This record gives sequence, structure tokens and C-alpha cells, in this order.
Amino acid sequence: MRANMETAIILCEDGFGTPAGKTAAGLVRHSLRFKIAGIVDSSKAGKDAGEVLDGRKNGMPIFSSVNDALSKLQEKPEFMIIGIATIGGMLPDEFRQPVKDAIEGGVSMMSGLHEWLGDDEELKALAVKNGVRLVDIRKEPPLRKLHKYKDLARKLDCIRIPILGTDAAIGKRTTAVVLAKAMNERGIKTAFVATGQTGLMQGSKYGIPLDAIRGDYVVGELENAIVTAYNEEKPRLIIIEGQGALSHPAYVTGSRAIVSASQPQAVVLQHAPGRKYRSYTDDVPHLPVGTVERESELIRVFGGCDVIGITLNPESMTREQVVKTIAEYEEKYKLPTCDVLVDGPDKVADAIIKRFFSKN
Repeated sequence: MRANMETAIILCEDGFGTPAGKTAAGLVRHSLRFKIAGIVDSSKAGKDAGEVLDGRKNGMPIFSSVNDALSKLQEKPEFMIIGIATIGGMLPDEFRQPVKDAIEGGVSMMSGLHEWLGDDEELKALAVKNGVRLVDIRKEPPLRKLHKYKDLARKLDCIRIPILGTDAAIGKRTTAVVLAKAMNERGIKTAFVATGQTGLMQGSKYGIPLDAIRGDYVVGELENAIVTAYNEEKPRLIIIEGQGALSHPAYVTGSRAIVSASQPQAVVLQHAPGRKYRSYTDDVPHLPVGTVERESELIRVFGGCDVIGITLNPESMTREQVVKTIAEYEEKYKLPTCDVLVDGPDKVADAIIKRFFSKN
């Protein structure tokens, strides 16, 4: 743990442990910037955050309200982070009062939503009055500082592997962080490039809020982040966080931009076999989730490469079902398959080393 980490609580009302609470989940599992002191979610108050999330206690409490957290914590947190990802990136109405409670309690706010807290006149006035900050992560740089696409990634002397998926909110970032850590531990110098607000809030040194960048520059901005990571770190491998899915009708731009910017030599594919319908499609809830076959085909077409491993999100599945699915996928697709949070990423790491680094 870094000595200069900031302390934070996470507001995730009625969403912790669900796909909507993926920002909270990411910060609980991994953060280089924040020491998380607790979660605010009245529906799970009194429980342990680690046990709710992964079935293993981590000593992180869940509080019933912001005021409950501030009254029970020995030290006032420096920040409260909005821990959900909403359709359209709007702040839910029921989050407004907890945000005001935090500000009035002397706690700064951090948000990765499209709706910027800093543009809200009431919240801005409250923040000034109480001497706290409103930090919005999901912002693009000034127009004249944006980068155009220059076809630079393919010329880098390193392997580039995005973690793509068959749906949104399926665990791509978590797999990317776990795999990058494992590769570094194996002696393959690896850099991680974030493409969303959670990865940036976790403390990723490189990355952009992909869906906040205007279309003319989105590929160039991500390409620049990848090139910067290479120039500064000289890694042998760069892992890039995926967004959405190439097959997702509402989020095709994210994945398409990622393969264009990274020019990958291989892709790791994240899939949730127990999920039936697309995430973030409340207005069209009948859309079926993508398949491994279709996504692999699209990756070959748009990315010009193949899938090197499959990683599973076990939602709505028992452990026995996951184990059976792993065996079935490895037989059917002839690819290493695992749940990285339970099994670890060794199978996929082995495949990457065998293909790209065994002769080096």
C-alpha cells in the first residue's frame, strides 16, 4: 500500500455487488490511489464488502448512509466516490442527498459520470461553502491538446493485448489488472492502459476516459496513451482495458476504437456464460448477450488477430457450473479458459508467454 494514498468511501446505494456497481467493485479489489474505508449501501448495511463481492471478508464495512459512515469511521475520509455506472452517465436522483450529506460533512466528491458534479450550481455552492472539491474524472482534454490518429501502435516494439468482451459491465478491467500484475510477477515487464473512469480512479498511470472523447479524436487519444506508456516504461507487453463489445449495438465505438488504436497481436475475451441479455439496455431489455463464436469472428475482422484465451465472469452460476463450463470451452475452442478471480490468470499468462516470449 502506498504511503500517500488518499482515503475514500464509496457511494453505491442499492448497487454494490451488481453490474451497475462495477466502479465500486473495481476500487474495492484494486486501487493504487485510494485506501477505501467503506461502502455506503443501505441494502447491504452491516455486511463485509469483500464477502458480498467475492465471498471472502476483507474487513471493509458497508454503511447504511453517509452520516452513518462519517459517525463510525475513526478518521474522516478525504473523498466520497460515486461507485456506480449508470446508463447515460447521469447522477441518480436518490444519490443527490447523500452527495450533499458528504459535502456538508467536509468530504470532497469524485465522480466518473457524464453528468459533471462541478457543473451543478447547488453542489458547487455547497462545495465552496464547506471547503471541499468536486472532481469529475470523465472529461476530455482541451480541443487543441487532443491527438489525432497517426498509426503509431503497430510500430511499437512490444506486444499489445486488449481485454475485450461479449458484453458491457462483464469484468474486462478486472481481468486486465489481474493479468498485468501476473505478467509482471513472471518477469514480463507489462504496462496497463485504462480506457474508463474506474481504471483512472484506481490510479492507472496511463489511459483516457474513452467514451468522453469526441469521435474525431478518440482513436488518436488512446493511441497516444499507448505510445506514452511504451515510451516511458519500455514494456514488453501492454494490456489495454476493453469497453463494451464489438457486437454490442449501443457500445460498438468503444471496442472498435480500442482495436484501431492498439493494433493488437492477440485478444483475451471476457464472457459471462450465465448472462442472457445485454447490460445497459433498459429500453430494449430483450437483446441477447454476445457469443464467444460471434465475438471471436468480429475480433478477427476488426482486430486482425485471434483470441488467445477466454476469461469467465461467473455471475448467475455455481462454482460447479463454472468448472464444467471451463472444461467444455477448453475442449470446444481449444483455448485456455478460467475465472481469474478464483482460478488466477496462469492459464492465459502461460499462453501469452508461449506464443510471444518463449524464444526471448
